[in-house]
Amino acid sequence: MTDFDPLEMLQRMQASMAEAQDALANTTLEATVGGGVVRATVTGEGELRAIKLDPSVVDPDDIETLEDLVVAAVIEATRQARELQSRKLGAVTGGIDIGSVLGGLGGGIGDLGGLGGLGAPGGSNQP
Repeated sequence: MTDFDPLEMLQRMQASMAEAQDALANTTLEATVGGGVVRATVTGEGELRAIKLDPSVVDPDDIETLEDLVVAAVIEATRQARELQSRKLGAVTGGIDIGSVLGGLGGGIGDLGGLGGLGAPGGSNQP
């Protein structure tokens, strides 16, 4: 009979989580709105990387529409990032919402490198 080792299980989960976080950090997602005139690019972690505007959307007499389109593009791109995070990290955690278990992560996936106190001092495995 095989002995169940919770520490070993946490270490495997931590390694898988680190791989998933690395994949998210190296993934970019784009969302377009207004028929493609505004494009927002975010990382899989939800960090905004770029906003691209088609010159046709820039109307000095209608700044509000442009502002609304930029906000909509950013919201959609970050929604896509959260969905990707949920899929990638959910596969590692077996569907357990680690963010809610740990009391929330400030709107993103945060640093789970110290999950279970197994990481570097200070709970971070990040350089």
